[in-house]
Amino acid sequence: MARFGRLVTAMVTPFNEQLQIDFEKTERLIDHLIANGTTGIVLSGTTGESPTLSRAEKLELFRHVVAYAKGKCHIIAGTGSNDTASSIEFTQAVQSIGVDAVMVVAPYYNKPSQEGLYAHFKALAESTDLPVMLYNVPGRSVVNMTAETTLRLAQLPNVVCIKEASGNLGQMAQIIEHAPEGFELYSGDDSLTLPILSIGGVGIVSVASHVVGKQMTEMMDAFFQGKHAEAASIHRKLMPVFEGLFAYPSPGPTKVALEKLGVAVGGVRLPLVELNEQEKAFVHSLLA
Repeated sequence: MARFGRLVTAMVTPFNEQLQIDFEKTERLIDHLIANGTTGIVLSGTTGESPTLSRAEKLELFRHVVAYAKGKCHIIAGTGSNDTASSIEFTQAVQSIGVDAVMVVAPYYNKPSQEGLYAHFKALAESTDLPVMLYNVPGRSVVNMTAETTLRLAQLPNVVCIKEASGNLGQMAQIIEHAPEGFELYSGDDSLTLPILSIGGVGIVSVASHVVGKQMTEMMDAFFQGKHAEAASIHRKLMPVFEGLFAYPSPGPTKVALEKLGVAVGGVRLPLVELNEQEKAFVHSLLA
């Protein structure tokens, strides 16, 4: 089994009407996710609107979720940024809270070289005793961390897995083929879940699991039971949801879908804006 289970949800951050973190809604959302197959949650990732959460808000969120959900699912805190020193400081502040691991994103905007990426992640991993999930997402960070760099980092004892959102199956296959024993690769794209499982990935860090977690679990169970045609059929049926939740800036569509399902999570913070009525109608149509 995968270290954090097969279905890890990159959780939205619930807000109240004043767009402050709503902890009662957060508890209800966690209950909903676990009931629908989530085995781990990532807090304060992109889907959690991490760019607009303050350091103090993130720490409060982590503490509250650990107090509520420790032992119910794996808890992974997003602590990365494009500043190595501040990422280290924040990761060390988080370490004592009781999260199970940290997820650290490739530095964005400042476009480091592969050696810079290696040095950044190495310094961060060596600053903590927590397990580290690397996060490669060139669509947002602009730079792609190559398989060679990932494999160098995989030699570090507490670098245990990667969320790979490059979309490059060749690169991912190379990582899986040459990684040391125990290092795992999670899909970072819902739409590539089944293809990545087929080359040796262990699971998905998902957005769609907010809405179709049970179906995604059924798909992965079918795959690992050797029912490949059934798994492929489920995956094809879920593709409109996988793609539709990113038809507008995320996590706006996911929050609208959750509201429609009766799981209140509030709106989004600027610079994201609420979906208009036409956009909401499209998201609602995905749930049919």
